[in-house]
Amino acid sequence: MGKIPSFINENFLLHNRFAEELYHEYAKGLPIIDYHCHLSPAAIANNRNFTNITEAWIAGDHYKWRAMRTLGIPEKYITGNASDEAKFKKWAEAIPYTLRNPLFHWTHLELARYFGIRELLHAGNAAAIYRNTTAQLAASENSCQGLLRRMGVEVVCTTEDPIDDLKHHQHLASSDFEIKVGTSFRPDKAIHISDEGFNDYMEDLGETEDTEIDSYDALCEVLAKRIAYFNANGCKLADHGLENISFETAPHHKVVAVFDKRRSGKALKKKEIRQFTSAIMLFLSEKYHEYGWVQQFHLGALRNNNSRMLHALGPDTGWDSIGDFQQAKGLSAFLDALDRNNKLAKTILYNINPSDNEVLASMIGNFNDGSVKGKVQFGPGWWFLDQKEGMTNQLNALSNIGLVSCFIGMLTDSRSFLSFPRHEYFRRILCNLLGKEMEMGELPQDINLVGSIVKDISYYNAKKYFEFD
Repeated sequence: MGKIPSFINENFLLHNRFAEELYHEYAKGLPIIDYHCHLSPAAIANNRNFTNITEAWIAGDHYKWRAMRTLGIPEKYITGNASDEAKFKKWAEAIPYTLRNPLFHWTHLELARYFGIRELLHAGNAAAIYRNTTAQLAASENSCQGLLRRMGVEVVCTTEDPIDDLKHHQHLASSDFEIKVGTSFRPDKAIHISDEGFNDYMEDLGETEDTEIDSYDALCEVLAKRIAYFNANGCKLADHGLENISFETAPHHKVVAVFDKRRSGKALKKKEIRQFTSAIMLFLSEKYHEYGWVQQFHLGALRNNNSRMLHALGPDTGWDSIGDFQQAKGLSAFLDALDRNNKLAKTILYNINPSDNEVLASMIGNFNDGSVKGKVQFGPGWWFLDQKEGMTNQLNALSNIGLVSCFIGMLTDSRSFLSFPRHEYFRRILCNLLGKEMEMGELPQDINLVGSIVKDISYYNAKKYFEFD
């Protein structure tokens, strides 16, 4: 395969003059607020330089892993003991066959933006690109902090468990690094009471506050202290990964009994799990409201489907998919229980099943009470939906049922420091969507009006919503 001119040109995904002007004049130069990701705060604090492109780009990326497995590439080249160069070469072999998958776009956009490489990646140029990118990653401007600077990142929020000591965030807060690195409080392990490791986690969580968590009330007390600790360290967000919210209230004494039953090693009934989850979620959400945080709910993933590979490789290695859980009724009851007592924090709802787009787009309108612009948000396309069609469908559902002008825009939800061109990808898709409707006469050909909406969605709405200093 010879050298082919890059399709990642200045007007990539922009299909008319209105789209081009919206992107280049209104969206392109804006800073990035990445309010949800899974980057390593240690790597940022230590200003790590990656040894090679595989470390920076393929390690931990289950999107790439799934594609490679689908193509019949052995696991030794994915998560196994093959050399980093061999793993990269296998990824390069795979790339031509990812055509129409977002990985094809992301790969070439990232090669262009970070490394100035504008040729299509394939087996024939893999060795040269491996050497080129590895040499570039050794430069000081391509350290983890440098990579964030180069993409114009203003704020990035990582995701931490309540037991985290936040030492890396503390180091960054006292350093001269100009990009704000925040955190999100992620208490999933304290919520999922039926998980196998729940009791062991109670021991770990209790150690953070030198407390034995021997009762439900003790759990709430420790979580309250961890929330206060995170808040004192600049945290403004919480995040939760749930299949759905099956809301079912119960008297306090019953919740206490459910907790005691689980701590004694006994299995719980589905009703008891719902009762505990509902109680702890209400407790946590009321605390978030007290501190003025934003709460996020990532709903609908069906995780760890392949038990054989889960046993071999562990969770988060590429065996999750879209679930078809019922969302509306329980979610409505949960939000209403908080709103009824005026304790509903600013809230972002994410779905992974595209059939729930209109459900969430309509749900947010039930609890936008005029107190805050876009108080309850329909979050951007997430995981399997953070591609061109998924983003477009989310924007259309929100536009049709709510107000897209209030939308807080894109995030990476990524573990890779090379993923920030996804913001550019989103902005181009947004500008093309609006530009096409301007060309067709479905929107006014008022570039300043539409451009101001583009700027708000790309940057300003998030800046105001999260109140980042």
